[in-house]
Formats: sequence, structure tokens, C-alpha cells
Amino acid sequence: MKHSFLDNYSDIPSVIHGLDPRVKIIGLFFLTVVCVSTPASSYFSFGVYFAVLLGVLLLSNLPFHHVFGRSMIVIPFVFMVAIFIPFLKKDVIGGGYNLGIGGLTVSNSGLMVLWNVVVKSYIGVLCMILLSSTVPFPKLLKGFEDLGLPKIFTTIASFMYRYLFIITDEAQRMKRARDSRCFGGKWIWHSKVIGNMIGTLFIRSYERGERVYVAMLSRGFDGDLKRKERIQRLRPMDYIFLSILITVVTGVRLMV
Repeated sequence: MKHSFLDNYSDIPSVIHGLDPRVKIIGLFFLTVVCVSTPASSYFSFGVYFAVLLGVLLLSNLPFHHVFGRSMIVIPFVFMVAIFIPFLKKDVIGGGYNLGIGGLTVSNSGLMVLWNVVVKSYIGVLCMILLSSTVPFPKLLKGFEDLGLPKIFTTIASFMYRYLFIITDEAQRMKRARDSRCFGGKWIWHSKVIGNMIGTLFIRSYERGERVYVAMLSRGFDGDLKRKERIQRLRPMDYIFLSILITVVTGVRLMV
């Protein structure tokens, strides 16, 4: 079955793909932290952050539709959380805008809060997409381990990534079996079938997890996934990329 892998463009040749995963983790995490600490009114700084990410995107040879298409997935969730803030917040200074619809008004400070949430969330999501699209998932976890992340987190992420596709396959098989029985799914009472499928999928996943865990224990699993790769030394290109990114981002932040 066909799945949309997180790292399906991680094997294409480019300057960014050739960098050490630790360098990309540090650089993009640093950019995200600096972006979060930037005042919402610093439009120039956000423009520079976008320009830096656009430069990384161009150097990585990733398709634009892949990066920006995936980044659009998070926007509805951000709006769902923050879209009502301009209507709830009252301005003490500066006033607001009357929309002329049932006396609705939006405040300046509320709009600024909405802008702050959207732009910082979007930049953070772009950083995550660029990171996950330019590093194979196992190497990404290895990079986090080399940077000192506890192995319990990388182990959980590794199993989650592995079995996410198995559960997806299971759900697709159940859907095919349901459709073969002429399921219409157009009316509210058909939702009972969907609920039963979700419950069955949960029970099957739980039982599969138990079987896999027992099988791993019988093979001597002690909670530590053994990896053959050793910690690699950083190359000059890694230092150059990281120093340029940190210098640009820090310089723009200090100008505010």
C-alpha cells in the first residue's frame, strides 16, 4: 500500500541533504527559538527568517509544493485556536475596527496577537518540514541521540513511526472490507459502523503491540535499540552552514 512518508525526499542530492543531521537540528531549532522570542511588531525580522528558510529550501532542491503544501495543513488548526482572539480582546489604547455586522468589532491588540501566533507557528512548521524532509528518519533520531536526547524518546518515536504505517494498512483493509459490503456511509446512523471500526482498530493495535513486545522480550530486548553507527565528526561545510545561519538570525534579532 502507498503511504506518504515524512522523509520521502530525504535521498535527493543537495547541499542541505549532505549536512550532518545534528547541524540541521541545532540550526533550525535555534531559528525557531529566536523567532518565538521576536516581538510581533518586528515585521522585518520575520521577513528575514522567511528569507533564510527560503534560501535553505532552494539549496535543498525540495519541491516547493511539497514544503508549502504540507505547511498549509497546520494553518486551519492555528486559526481554530486563535481566530476568536481579535473579537474577544478589548483595546485600551488604539481602539479597533467595526465590521458593520451585528456590531462586531475587532481590536488592534487582538489582531496583533493573531498575527503573532500565525507567523511564529508557520515558521516553526516550515523548520520542521525542512528538517524532516532532508534527513532520513532513522538518521534524524540518531542525530537527536548524539545531541543528548534521552533514548526513551527516540525509541518511542522510532516505534511510532514504524507502526503508524502498519496501523494505516490495517485501517485500509478494514475500509476495503466495509466497502465490499456495499456500505454507503451517507446517513447519520451509518456512523455506528465507523465507531465500531475505530474500536476494532484500537483493540487490534493494542493486541499487536502486546505480541510485538513479548516477541522482543523473548529476543533479549532491554529497552535499548542497538545502533551500529558511530558519532561522526563535523565537516567544514557543517561549521560554515551553522555559523552563517546563527550569525544572520542573531544579528537580525539584536537589531530589534
